[in-house]
Amino acid sequence: MKKRPAPLLVAIVGGSGAGKSWLADRLQSILGTKAARISLDDFYRDRPGLTPARRARINFDHPRAIDWPLLERVLRDCLACRTTRVPQYDFKTHARLLRSRILRPKPLILVEGLWLLRNPELRRLFGTSIYIDCPAKVRLIRRQARDSSIRGRSVESVRRCFRNVVEPMNARFVASQARRAGILLKTPLTAADVRHLAAQLLEHPIAT
Repeated sequence: MKKRPAPLLVAIVGGSGAGKSWLADRLQSILGTKAARISLDDFYRDRPGLTPARRARINFDHPRAIDWPLLERVLRDCLACRTTRVPQYDFKTHARLLRSRILRPKPLILVEGLWLLRNPELRRLFGTSIYIDCPAKVRLIRRQARDSSIRGRSVESVRRCFRNVVEPMNARFVASQARRAGILLKTPLTAADVRHLAAQLLEHPIAT
């Protein structure tokens, strides 16, 4: 019996508001049933023992906020073509939902997140890596729109958090990953850019 080829794991990295989810959405729209999605946001550590007020004070822009062993286990399941369970995180309550999501590996698995290329062992799991370079002013505008409409934050609180936490953490932990990425994209991205990138991914021998 012919062994099923391993999926191609694609890391999509960039600062908060750089357009990681936007790019993953459009790639998945083009790739259709050939692609599955994973977001690093769903792997924030669960802290049921903390009060909601204490959970809200956690620095979610620091890599230690992530459950890295769980992420690695899920990615290795995908590479082994095993159906796996992906956690789901609620940013309004800063807690992991009780129900997880069933993920059945596809030829291409798009993984978006802030720090996917920092750890050498984790980085080796990805067949392709993309870094989105986006100016801080643009990222702030996008974060304001997202956090105020989806996560119920005030505009002022978003600006304060971006200035005092997000950007210092971006400079410390995120920006340096640009040199480790196989593909460097600069915003604004066009529809033609996305189509070209999708074609590149489909040309990969694992993804055929």
